[in-house]
Amino acid sequence: MVTPAELRSGKGHRDENFPVASRLIHPRYRAAILAFYEFVRTADDIADHATLAAAEKLALLDRLEATLLGSGDDDPVGVALRSQLDMRQLSPRHAQDLLTAFRMDVTKLRYSDWNDLIGYCTYSAMPVGRFVLDVHGESRAIWPANDALCAALQIINHLQDCGKDYRDLDRVYIPLDACAAAGAAVNELGADRASPALAGALHELARRSGDLLRASRPFSASIEDTRLALEVAVIQTYAERLVVLLGGRDPLSQRVHLGKAGVAGFGLLGLLWGATRRVGRMLAAGHKPQDA
Repeated sequence: MVTPAELRSGKGHRDENFPVASRLIHPRYRAAILAFYEFVRTADDIADHATLAAAEKLALLDRLEATLLGSGDDDPVGVALRSQLDMRQLSPRHAQDLLTAFRMDVTKLRYSDWNDLIGYCTYSAMPVGRFVLDVHGESRAIWPANDALCAALQIINHLQDCGKDYRDLDRVYIPLDACAAAGAAVNELGADRASPALAGALHELARRSGDLLRASRPFSASIEDTRLALEVAVIQTYAERLVVLLGGRDPLSQRVHLGKAGVAGFGLLGLLWGATRRVGRMLAAGHKPQDA
């Protein structure tokens, strides 16, 4: 059988839509976050492989989990993450939840409604932020705001890649009831451009993602670690800009990603916004923020 490492796409953390353990994160936390990323990226590449049979994908995901849990040392990414978790006395639960999502990617190709999609995000997106928070020793009381942001990021990614996911994997994250309500057919995702009906369904999904981002706006200010709070503020700012783009563009025929200038500009805006909120937090609390 092929090994998980052989199925890596070559995509790294610097190729993602949103920052992953950027230089804003304190060096003491970066190794754990990057080990988590490499494990998740490997599992994602397995689930998204264009020619591997479903049974083979599931077997490889099981193998990754076995390595993570210490049943073997077959896969370096599993060993590396297990080592980081042991060192920090952290549970493998978040990584296991993501493996559940990747198994869903292999076996579940359609989502009936918004709640069904959010259920998927509970496994595919929310554990990423929860892991980062746990690494930093943050309170689990702020998980709801994390969950809203992570779900929004996941759905933004679904909208950006909706045509490619359909064409390459016959995978559709656009809820079926949203397509039906707009009068759109799922196979329209294979077209060169969205029909007015399909565009309406996609724009509505962008709007609902915007609702999630409004719920996550207090998130960065609630984080104790200043450097992590600034990274989250940058991510929030990127996401809000992308939702605006997705609310007015066609992801089948138009660019809905931030270019280098946009990344730099909105990154700076996010830093300024986050820093302003930290100053307000500091003044209200009457002490200096942590790890400034």
